[in-house]
Amino acid sequence: MNSTVEDIGYGTQFASWYDRIFPKDAGARAVADALAALHPDPGAGTLEFGVGTGRIAVPLSVSTGPVTGVDSSPEMLALLAKDPGAERVTGVHGDIRAYSDDRRYGLVYAVCGVLSMLLTREEQQDMVHRAAELLAPGGRLVIETGNRPAIEALHEGRTRTTVFTPYPEPGTGLQTHSTLPPGSDLWQCSHVWYESDGTTRVGNELSRPAVPDETDAYALAAGLTPEGRYSGWDLSPYTEQYPMFLTTYVKGT
Repeated sequence: MNSTVEDIGYGTQFASWYDRIFPKDAGARAVADALAALHPDPGAGTLEFGVGTGRIAVPLSVSTGPVTGVDSSPEMLALLAKDPGAERVTGVHGDIRAYSDDRRYGLVYAVCGVLSMLLTREEQQDMVHRAAELLAPGGRLVIETGNRPAIEALHEGRTRTTVFTPYPEPGTGLQTHSTLPPGSDLWQCSHVWYESDGTTRVGNELSRPAVPDETDAYALAAGLTPEGRYSGWDLSPYTEQYPMFLTTYVKGT
């Protein structure tokens, strides 16, 4: 690992309970299946930006073969290494804004709002440029990130709002205290996770949600061709009402 990699501290806060918020369940496998279907050439390799604990990379590797996963959090990568399928995923401690290696991949993807964790247009553009450089000719970039219009609608013109999301396991849920200052690009969330035994865990995150036209502009500047925009992994058409959106891009042959 490269100890000089800049880390925003997301893993320090969330690693120990990340898999409670985003479980390695049928939903994760459905995302992996969708990515496998979007993969133009599994033999050319697969790269994930923001691999985390391997929630997507591990099941995807069953279909596509080995996956390389980059993350800035040593804590998340340590949990990835303990996953039963970790032998099929190469975790790399790196910065997705600057990562490079000697391989060119058939599929590069960044899901679950990873792009949103980069807080300026310049940093988000840097990530897309790096992804484009790492794609083989004919390769595909897939981005799933925060949808700015849906977040604004959630706030209904207010600077602050609170949302509680119950989870299937009795007595568990996630309460999110959300702040979206007028005129700001940044969205601040404080999360409280409730366990069935009455214990809680708290974490904070800052993100920069986008709109599809923005990610398309990043892709065009990086030499990629916009291909599709969707509201979810069933590839339903994009609408502004969903909190995340999915976009795909291809690299010319």
